Amino acid sequence: MLPDQDGPSGGGGGVKEDPAVSVFREYIRLKTVHPEPDYDGALKFLGRISEELGLPMKKIEVHWFMTLVAIMTWTGTNPSLKSVLLNSHTDVVPVYQEQWKYDAFAAVKDAEGNIYGRGTQDMKCVTIQYIEAIRRLKAAGKRFPRTIHLTFVPDEEVGGHKGMESFINHPEFKKLNVGFALDEGLANPTEAFTVFYGERNPWCKCTLLCFTLGDVTTVNMTMVHGGVAYNVIPAEMDVSFDLRIPPTVDLQEFEEQIKAWCAEAGEGITYEFAQKFMQQNTTSTEDNNPWWKAFSSTCKALNMTLEKEIFPAATDSRFIRAVGLPAIGFSPMNRTPILLHDHNEFLNEEVFLRGITVYERLLPVLTAVPAQSGEE
Repeated sequence: MLPDQDGPSGGGGGVKEDPAVSVFREYIRLKTVHPEPDYDGALKFLGRISEELGLPMKKIEVHWFMTLVAIMTWTGTNPSLKSVLLNSHTDVVPVYQEQWKYDAFAAVKDAEGNIYGRGTQDMKCVTIQYIEAIRRLKAAGKRFPRTIHLTFVPDEEVGGHKGMESFINHPEFKKLNVGFALDEGLANPTEAFTVFYGERNPWCKCTLLCFTLGDVTTVNMTMVHGGVAYNVIPAEMDVSFDLRIPPTVDLQEFEEQIKAWCAEAGEGITYEFAQKFMQQNTTSTEDNNPWWKAFSSTCKALNMTLEKEIFPAATDSRFIRAVGLPAIGFSPMNRTPILLHDHNEFLNEEVFLRGITVYERLLPVLTAVPAQSGEE
């Protein structure tokens, strides 16, 4: 059933919209966009949700920018077991509004049920899918052995992922007693769902069909500074590159290659790193990993085809894996073009609602994973 069309003006009439879709669109309208994200608005929104769900929410200051991580907790029947972490970030990247067919923060829904807005894919959809799945489970009177923590982290969409980097090192993170984490993934234009078990390291398209983007190293020149006039040879030039390196590459050898390139280029060529992430941890996707087995078997029961990949960019999951915790990047968005950070980002409401059902099935299984060695 397709709810009413909004059109460019946001009006329209027809079948009543699913309440979960309305909450999603409300969240999209919050301008948590850099360079001045409305984090206060997001925290107020999440605070209201926590009251609706009857779940306590804690806010902690995580770094020198004095931004806050919000933690919503559904305590399990056996809280001594390690918890399941549902992570999402509240900020979104800037837009070039002139390139959009609708206001990027109006959450306009067209006649096909496509909801347009910055963050519809990255990753406000997942945030609301977590919330609405828990709303359904609580309404059904469900309880599970393991505790669920929902974390809402700022500053993911800035260099270095400052929010999660600081949160991982905060004493409050250790108190969460995390055993397994879910975080964002990507849309997939096919019938399959993409699952990410690792990421490329950021140090700032392959045409072989046997590789995905996450399998190869990419080097992109993104900024050039220098020079004073057209007819004057500059005394100094500053060139910036965005390097993304898969976990199969020896990072020390790769840096030696950079040094060799600089030496070959001539005298006076130096380099430095704006960021240099060195952890290469990945999450096991073998059936002897109880978390992966619980995740994949549930998806199989839902007739979902999974494609396992290395994430081509970087998410908060890299910090979770860096401290030795298993993390899966997953956004249940199939039959959807990949438009994160792109113009006219959208998600169809039926795909969005299907994602809630997926989490509604996943969470009971993940929170019922039997106790592992050292847990009891």
